[in-house]
Amino acid sequence: MDLDFTPAEETFRAQVRDWLAGHVPPRLPSMDTREGFEAHRAWEADLAAARLSVVSWPEEYGGRAASLMEWLIFEEEYWASGAPGRVSQNGIFLLAPTLFAFGTPEQRARLLPRMARAEDVWAQAWSEPEAGSDLAALTSRAVRVDGGWLLHGQKTWSSRAAFASHGFGLFRTSGSRHHGLTYFLFPLDGVLVRPIAQLDGTHGFAELFFDGVFVPDDMVLGEVGQGWKIAMATTSSERGLTLRSPGRFLATADRLVSLARDADPVLRDRAARCLIDAEAYRLHTFGAVMGELGATTSLGKVFWSELDVRMHTLAMELLGPAAASTPWFDGYLFSLAGPIYAGTNEIQRNIIAERVLGLPR
Repeated sequence: MDLDFTPAEETFRAQVRDWLAGHVPPRLPSMDTREGFEAHRAWEADLAAARLSVVSWPEEYGGRAASLMEWLIFEEEYWASGAPGRVSQNGIFLLAPTLFAFGTPEQRARLLPRMARAEDVWAQAWSEPEAGSDLAALTSRAVRVDGGWLLHGQKTWSSRAAFASHGFGLFRTSGSRHHGLTYFLFPLDGVLVRPIAQLDGTHGFAELFFDGVFVPDDMVLGEVGQGWKIAMATTSSERGLTLRSPGRFLATADRLVSLARDADPVLRDRAARCLIDAEAYRLHTFGAVMGELGATTSLGKVFWSELDVRMHTLAMELLGPAAASTPWFDGYLFSLAGPIYAGTNEIQRNIIAERVLGLPR
């Protein structure tokens, strides 16, 4: 595997690094507050103005038509610069790849440019009170009416929904379990949104209540009744490279090594192990992009989520009582969710056992 970057890729890296050096804002308030959410939206607009919010998208939608390798380079520079988290991530990293695969030209032209500029921020509306990791058990339904559908039911733990403008999710239109599910896109202004308070009082999630919310036919993504197949494409993005590029873990590992520089040798060794693992994830990803290594999203999801927990747990040990007053603490709390969201790691290990290793159910 050739790990040398081309001159064009090195030029792109330098351009991104220079722009970020002059534009990354001071630390923004939490995006789980109204003030922080709007500040993060403004940052996304700055990125979009420089055509850096979605570098791998076609130019007509606000991107640069960058290669996947150039996107990985962008991600490395982005996270190394200390830039803010992406408030638009549910849209640009999860919904957008699904739109490119299953959306109509009209849907892409209408939705993607606004998404790139963070004029629309999308919430993920998968889970229900009785359907968390078992998404096929959902009971929310859509009823056919003239010109569209009426949505009924409840979604919970909807990421970004407390302040977002739009949502995407599955609703049952017929059948049972995996059959008869349809993928809907919808504005949240007709939905009852009930924010869910987290331990720190902020609202990164919300419950959504649908009581006959009308959705026109042009907001159905893909074919009616084929929602499960389309949703699996979205979850593949959520578990894999699209949502969690190596760049963010490399940046965390680099900061961890600096934090451990004067620590006990055993702790320094653990920090070095984290850096090695972050680099291993990076090299595996390069191999997958070059087509030289097999890529399975479940394997990657287990790896990066458990690495993230190990890195932030070590940071807590290194910082001791001072940890709670540092950005590391927020990162630690969020890392604990990694083995749960995007399908729990227990579910991922079942998938690995059955579909990768070929073991019996």
